[in-house]
Amino acid sequence: MDGTTRERLSQIQGVPLLERVVKYWARVEKFQATNEDLLITTYPKAGTTWTQEVVDSILNEGDVEKCKRAPTQVRMPFLEMTALDGSSSGITKLEVMDPPRVIKTHLPIQLVPRSFWDAGCKVIYMARNPKDTVVSYYHFDRMHLYQPEPGPWPQYLEKFMKGQLGWGSWYDHVKGYWRERHNKKILYILYEDMKEDPVREVTRIAQFLERQLSKSTIEHIVQMTAVSVMRENPMANYSTIPDTIFDRAASEFMRKGEVGDWKNHFSAEEDAVFEEHYCKIMSDCPIPIRFTI
Repeated sequence: MDGTTRERLSQIQGVPLLERVVKYWARVEKFQATNEDLLITTYPKAGTTWTQEVVDSILNEGDVEKCKRAPTQVRMPFLEMTALDGSSSGITKLEVMDPPRVIKTHLPIQLVPRSFWDAGCKVIYMARNPKDTVVSYYHFDRMHLYQPEPGPWPQYLEKFMKGQLGWGSWYDHVKGYWRERHNKKILYILYEDMKEDPVREVTRIAQFLERQLSKSTIEHIVQMTAVSVMRENPMANYSTIPDTIFDRAASEFMRKGEVGDWKNHFSAEEDAVFEEHYCKIMSDCPIPIRFTI
């Protein structure tokens, strides 16, 4: 790969974002949400697609065929993402969709368009432990040929710790939504909890969405949204994205979806430095994030 397609990062309010997102930021900022819209938000590589598929399955009461009506990114558009020339974007897709719309974003809470809060929209936020997140993000940036060049792993980890990757600081991101979870309609879920007890967490999501589903339907949804099943589902595995964008020889879009895979990437020294940094930065915000289950 000669790197010619890879983008640089620019900034909005000090948060690094892809240049294309920054270029067309005005229309994101002006987006008009309705009170029926649902926002699914995560830091990149923190279980976004999993959450989207669970939500779509709940809203369609576990109907597999309805959930395969279109690829994930068509059913639940990516709010701030846009084509390089701005011709097609999450916004243009959303503008022709009737409410209720399910919308994906990676924006930190301070950049979410004000209309979502003014309309009283429900928000589902999923947080994943930062060690597994950065490993997944690294492999994603290796395979996504329009993402900034990731460079070597040690330097990538350093950039993550400094908040210099796309969508900014993981620490600020998870803290921002955590601190507002009681002030706004935010359901805050943890990736590790979903892995440990998916029936319990899917039930929480269904209750938040005010959907009464039977135990058997919940269990069916858990089965159909398992990583092993989604990996084989062309409507959820992003196989519709061409090889000119995703270099699948570098990594699959859905790689492992495990808790604790970071142990295969972090050296003992990197882990020690990360732990010290993590404890310091997170000392003022007791989110019960786990690195193993």
